[in-house]
Amino acid sequence: MKVLFVASECAPFVKTGGLADVMGSLPGALAAKRVSARVILPLYGGIGEPWRSDMRFVKYVYIRLSWRNLYCGLFELKKDGVVYYFLDNEYYFKRSEIYGHFDDGERFAFFSKAVVDLLPELGWVPDVVQVNDWQTALVPVYIRRLHGGDPFYDGIRTVLTIHNIEYQGRYDVALMGDIFALPEPLYTDGTLRYGGGISLLKGGVECADGVTTVSPTYAEELQYPFYAHGMERVISNNRAKLTGILNGIDTKLYDPQTDPNLSRRFGPDTLADKVYNKLDLQKILGLNQDENIPIIAMVTRLAGHKGLDLVASALDTIMKMPVQLVVLGRGDWHYEQIFATAQSIYSGRLSASIMINFGLAMKIFGGADIFLMPSQAEPCGLSQMMAMRYGTVPVVRETGGLRDTVTPYDPETGEGRGFTFANYNADDMLHVLRQAVDTYHDKEAWAALQRLDMAIPFDWKESASQYLTLFRQLTGKK
Repeated sequence: MKVLFVASECAPFVKTGGLADVMGSLPGALAAKRVSARVILPLYGGIGEPWRSDMRFVKYVYIRLSWRNLYCGLFELKKDGVVYYFLDNEYYFKRSEIYGHFDDGERFAFFSKAVVDLLPELGWVPDVVQVNDWQTALVPVYIRRLHGGDPFYDGIRTVLTIHNIEYQGRYDVALMGDIFALPEPLYTDGTLRYGGGISLLKGGVECADGVTTVSPTYAEELQYPFYAHGMERVISNNRAKLTGILNGIDTKLYDPQTDPNLSRRFGPDTLADKVYNKLDLQKILGLNQDENIPIIAMVTRLAGHKGLDLVASALDTIMKMPVQLVVLGRGDWHYEQIFATAQSIYSGRLSASIMINFGLAMKIFGGADIFLMPSQAEPCGLSQMMAMRYGTVPVVRETGGLRDTVTPYDPETGEGRGFTFANYNADDMLHVLRQAVDTYHDKEAWAALQRLDMAIPFDWKESASQYLTLFRQLTGKK
């Protein structure tokens, strides 16, 4: 089985979110199952040494995108059993940020077209091309609708993974030919037509042979308006090719027994050493040092759909509880200001670090007691898995991957993995937070819950097996 992954980001080379973590782990997990896995992504200006010194220049070609004839350099790097390709065009990719530019549609149309045009040039023909989100959703469109009938492309199956349906690649229909090099029939027959314009994500869903989401619950939720952001009919019409596969995490990277960011490493058998990380975290963040007060932590993008409106409305009530609160992240200015102001009000009890800092995030996972993730929608979520890996018990809303990974704790039986609530309101969130704080003070029950969480196999083995099963079904190959 040969699989080419196409993505706009991939750890450790370039990362803004969970997509990069998935692309940094899933190909390697499949390679361990004797799949020939390769990844292709843009060669952004921010990808520097030592990666560039390890790359090998393969060739350059010119890519035809409508009236434009554009240079594209192809570089190759081999790492941990996976081959990585990087596509070079400095006009499109040598920028300070990888997203957020006025011409993102054109940039990723070029990338997608280049991937498709380069397939015959690789000397390696994939059985499956797996693409991710709207940035690469044109790949199955170009393959099926521009190269349909070509024996080379007809033998390739495509799979689109939706990591977050909120981002759909929506553009004016007038850009179809000039920017995306797509013929008008793709609009008139409904393949890309959406809301008076076009949606690149819709085109990918319609043209891909398989569609996956990043958790089973999210696959179900996407058939309802509240979660699908207008795409519910598109998803429902294609539900026969829809599969929900839960993401994993890199359990070698996220391991409290080896993590160099911790002041004292620990594991299920040395759980008592976690308290040293708590005291260290309190010292670093200027909190009152007290090993007996529970620390509630949030490591998150500061955005409304992450449940920040619930936390903001209940913040004073939370701080009346015998707890400390730690927040790390950046995002909407509104929420940044709320937490920055609260830090001055609750000095010594609340810390707000308005930044993105991997090392500090690991210290928080290692030193906190409770991890709060009250998301309005969460396709998969990786932070709750990381927290559980570090013995930090999650409090989550039952949505998407949070529902699939955190089962509600039952104090009578000791079963469950955390504390959950279903309705999106602050009162229900506060109720389960209080339950978590009360359970924290039952040291024996709390330690048992922590050990259960730390033992969950959140690695990619099972998820990779499910992807491989899907790929085999689509190709008929083993």
